[in-house]
Amino acid sequence: MNGASDWRVRVLRGLYTGLLYLALPLALLRLYWRGRRDAGHRQRWRERLGVIPPLPADGLWVHAVSVGETRAALPLIRALQARHPESPLLVTTTTLTGSRQVLEALGDQVHHAYAPYDLPGAVRRFLQRTRPRLAVIMETELWPNLLHQCAAAGVPVMVANARLSERSARGYSRIRGLTAPMLRDITLIAAQAEADAERFRALGAPRVRVTGNLKYDLNLPDDLPERGGILRRELLGEKRLIWIAASTHAGEEERVLAAFALLRPRWPELLLVVAPRHPERFDGVAALCRRQGFSLVRRSERRSCTPDTAVFLGDSMGELLLFYAAADLAFVGGSLVATGGHNVLEPALLGLPVLFGPHMFNFTEAGHRLLEAEAAWQVVDAAALATAVDRLLADPQLRRAAGQRGRAVVERQRGALAALLDCIETLL
Repeated sequence: MNGASDWRVRVLRGLYTGLLYLALPLALLRLYWRGRRDAGHRQRWRERLGVIPPLPADGLWVHAVSVGETRAALPLIRALQARHPESPLLVTTTTLTGSRQVLEALGDQVHHAYAPYDLPGAVRRFLQRTRPRLAVIMETELWPNLLHQCAAAGVPVMVANARLSERSARGYSRIRGLTAPMLRDITLIAAQAEADAERFRALGAPRVRVTGNLKYDLNLPDDLPERGGILRRELLGEKRLIWIAASTHAGEEERVLAAFALLRPRWPELLLVVAPRHPERFDGVAALCRRQGFSLVRRSERRSCTPDTAVFLGDSMGELLLFYAAADLAFVGGSLVATGGHNVLEPALLGLPVLFGPHMFNFTEAGHRLLEAEAAWQVVDAAALATAVDRLLADPQLRRAAGQRGRAVVERQRGALAALLDCIETLL
């Protein structure tokens, strides 16, 4: 990089950093505000400024932003523990729900903290107190100052299970002067698919390798089907058909409930399980269901559904796989609104037929594979959703066959974990 280019990068990074410092009071105020409903948002806020207890040096650091990335990272984390039992393992998250997922799944087997905000001082403090020998960042958490400070400190960084949608690539291309140097600070990008790899290369990433999608390597607990059966028998209704709408976002529950209303005359015993993506929306979704005249039982109430119960609200964290295991078919949210979709492979691995909306840009490859295998249905609105669900409810053989095909898709695509571990070994 010549002097003029280096000067330009420093100016752009300085402007970016200045904007972040201006936004810092708002970010902290937002944590305080969200803490009105859940005090967890207000706790450990100093970690976001890089203030954490010092950790043993030369550990391995894995960063997973939230619940989905954490669940995807679990096989990798457990494999690293088995291969390098002598190395301390730090797992950071950005969200409170991600933090709780780490603590629930791994407990005191790992060190855990929130990742620092992308401020030079916060990142330097964090690195001085953790001194990792390798950073593994899950999916697409690309922060200019964090990556620059890691490079300056000699910490190699691998972006694992990396994905980059066309939409995100267009956004990064608008700030190419900041994006290209940031990507050069990354030691290795391990992309989910060739399309992701090409987008990274087009933005200036010099070291990219395709390793596959780690989410295919999900291992379900052996007793999950049994526990799903118990939930169905004791709380939901063993003889009822059960449709789950999982990881839903604002604007989706209305469409799901509209589809449910269309189905009710023909399927009066159908139970709808709604599992919103974010816990702060639980109360609002419950109120929405009641306003629309649906009798409701909430998971937090710990009581059984009656034959008159129309909707079961999954207002708990860490139980989505259990809800899938109790259901007959699944709609995966974040896809009827422009969020980009969520993990469609979890219900597929459990043998459920899968439905999702048109906005799947975060799970394009997985969605295409399930559609090509006739294991999934893509819908555009409430009417199309109702039509697809009705067809599946009416044909148990179709449900079983679609579920078997979906499970086979997941099993065939396993292997990303081994490829990622090989990459990590070359960097250590």
